[in-house]
Amino acid sequence: MYSDQELMEMHSKVLFQHTETGKIRFINEPPYEIAPRFYIGSTKKGKVIRYLDNLNRQIVKDLQHVMDVNSDLPIAEIIQILSKDQQINNVWIGPAYVFQNVSKVTTNATKITEANKHYLLPNFPYTYEELAYKEPCYAVIENNLAVSICCSARQTEEAAEASVTTLEYFRGKGYGVAVANAWAADVQSQGRTALYSTSWENFASKRVAQKLKLVEYGMDLHIR
Repeated sequence: MYSDQELMEMHSKVLFQHTETGKIRFINEPPYEIAPRFYIGSTKKGKVIRYLDNLNRQIVKDLQHVMDVNSDLPIAEIIQILSKDQQINNVWIGPAYVFQNVSKVTTNATKITEANKHYLLPNFPYTYEELAYKEPCYAVIENNLAVSICCSARQTEEAAEASVTTLEYFRGKGYGVAVANAWAADVQSQGRTALYSTSWENFASKRVAQKLKLVEYGMDLHIR
């Protein structure tokens, strides 16, 4: 069983491509966009801090100082420092979860493969195009169309992060829980850790996490 801090380290590697010096460069999914300028994964036991690899050295020093002198998460001070040389475009914050053992959970989800990925059209064209990067992928099928899916948003050899989407008309039927459990069981059968994260404002996603009985191990902060 991994500690919260170990899970957060694992989570950061799933989210971003790292340099040899431990800085981040790209988001770990196609089309591999530039990573945020600053990232913190906070747990009860500590913080996982990542800087964009080309972030100004003085900005890095200032951020390190403010983190060293604060035991909490000084978001306002962090934003103030990052705003010195570049405008802040986005601040994203939310909880991070891990799936418990779901090997005994049964669902009505169908595994999506190259042979049947036509089910993803027309509702999930991006997943259809990027299926090789998104596997494993599970869907609830109605009238030969996927109406709810869970696939790997980002992943490494050690862990994968869930992406759950249900069409609005089909919400409230438990489909998101079904596909997420099927996805997590598949990931866990590979000896990997199944992770899930969302923003505080995404109430539907947080409800799915509650229904899945996921364990919250920390919180993410991304600043662009």
